Amino acid sequence: MKKKHVEVWDNILKVIKDNIPLQSFKTWFEPIVPLKIENNILTIQVPSPFFYEWIEEHYITLLSKAIKKELGPAARLEYSIYIEKSRPEKEGYSIKYPTSQKNSVKNKAITTKINVDNSKEIPNPFIIPGLKKIQVDSQLVASYSFDNFVEGDCNRLARSAGWAVAENPGKTAFNPLFIYSQTGLGKTHLLHAIGLQVKNNFPNLTVLYVQTEQFMNQFIDSVRNNNQNDFVHFYKMIDVLILDDIQFLAGKEKTQDVFFHIFNFLHQNNKQIILSSDKPPVELQGMEPRLLSRFKWGLAADLQVPDLETRIAILQKKLYANGIEMPDEVVEYLAYSINTNVREMEGALISLMAQASLNKKEITLDLARKMIDKFVKSTSREISIDYIQKVVCDYFNLPLDVINSKTRKREIVQARQLAMYFSKKLTKNSLNTIGLHCGNKDHATVLHAVKTVNNLIETDKQFRVYVEDIDKKLKVF
Repeated sequence: MKKKHVEVWDNILKVIKDNIPLQSFKTWFEPIVPLKIENNILTIQVPSPFFYEWIEEHYITLLSKAIKKELGPAARLEYSIYIEKSRPEKEGYSIKYPTSQKNSVKNKAITTKINVDNSKEIPNPFIIPGLKKIQVDSQLVASYSFDNFVEGDCNRLARSAGWAVAENPGKTAFNPLFIYSQTGLGKTHLLHAIGLQVKNNFPNLTVLYVQTEQFMNQFIDSVRNNNQNDFVHFYKMIDVLILDDIQFLAGKEKTQDVFFHIFNFLHQNNKQIILSSDKPPVELQGMEPRLLSRFKWGLAADLQVPDLETRIAILQKKLYANGIEMPDEVVEYLAYSINTNVREMEGALISLMAQASLNKKEITLDLARKMIDKFVKSTSREISIDYIQKVVCDYFNLPLDVINSKTRKREIVQARQLAMYFSKKLTKNSLNTIGLHCGNKDHATVLHAVKTVNNLIETDKQFRVYVEDIDKKLKVF
C-alpha cells in the first residue's frame, strides 16, 4: 500500500503531466522524490539548487494549483536539496532560495523552505582527472529546440545566425554570437536550441549552457575552496560555451577577469562562445572595456517583440506540443491581449489550461477573459490596431491580409476605412502609425477615411448598422 505522500505526489504528477510537454515532465519532474507530508506540508527532494530554481521559475503556478487541489488551500511546499559535502556550510545550515516576488504574490498559499541534505555526495565538477575530457551535463532543455522555436520577422536574424553557428561551431564569423532582447522574448529558448543542434550535429563536442549567476557562484565557491585553477581548467575544456544573462557580470571585477581569460582561450582555440543579455553590448554598464570590445568581435543580434501572426503561431505550437485543442477565438484573444512578452503570454496559456483542467471547465472565450485580467491590468491594456483589423475583417468575412493590400475593391476599401476610423477613435496611435499599419498609407489618407466613415454614418442606414455592430464587438475587449 502506498504511503500518503507518495500517493499525493502521484496525483500531482498526473495533473502536471497533462499540462506540460512529455520531455519537460521527464526532465524536471520524474527525478523528484516525495519525502513526507507533515502538518499539511509536502516535502519533495530535488537533485540540485538548479532544479529548484528552474521549477520555481517555470512551473510554480501549475505546481501550486495541483498541490492545493490535493491538500487544500492551506497546503505548504518544502524542497529538500542535496548539497555536496565539500561545501563549508555546517550540517543543518539552511540555504535561502526565496521564491520570486511575482510567485510569492501569485501563490500566497504556497510557501517554500529549503532543507540541506548532506547524505549524498555530489562530485565537484571542477576536479578534472588529468587532461582527459570528461562527460559534462550540458544543462540543455530538450523541449527548447529549433523545432519548437517559432520563426518570424522579429527573430529571423538571430535564429538564422544561431542555426549557422550550430552547423559550424567556432568556424563562422559569428564568434561570439551575442543575442539580446527584453525579458521574455525567447533568448533562453534560442540559446538552448543552438546547443541542442550542436550536440545533434557534433556528438563529440562538449556543450555547456550556464546561467551567469551560476557561473559567478561557481567561481565564488572555487575561491572559497582554493580550486580556482580547476574552475578555469574546466571551462577551458568546453567546446561550445553558452552563457545566459551576461549583464549580471556588471560590477563583478574578479569574475569578469577570470571570464576574460576563459573567453580569450576559447576564442583563440576556435571554440564557440554564445552570450545573451537584456541590452546590446554598447549599452552594457559596469563591464571592463577589454571585455566589451570582445563582445563586439562577432555578431550582435536582437529579438524583437513578435507581431500578431507570430504570437498566434507560438501559442498554436505550444498547444500542439501539449496535445491540447483550443478554440481559435481564445488563442487569438490571448495573442491580442498580451503583446509584449512571450513568456507572459505562454504563462497565461498554461494558467488557462491548468484552470480548465483542475476545475473541469471547458476552455471558452469567457473563461479566457476572466483569467487574462490576472496577467494584464484592464486599466493599462489598450486595444491594438491589429485587433481592430481582425474584428473588422471577421465581420465582413475577409482575409486579414487583404486589408493591407493595394486592391481598390469597394468592400476592401470600406473595411480598411473602418479599421482606420476605429483605430483613430479607440487607440492613442498617431495618424502616421495608423496609416503604416493599414496598407502603408499616409496621415492624409487616414483623415480622409475618418471623414468618409463619419459621413456614411449620417447618410447610410446599413453602414451605420455596420459601425454599431463592430463597435459592440470591440467594446467586449
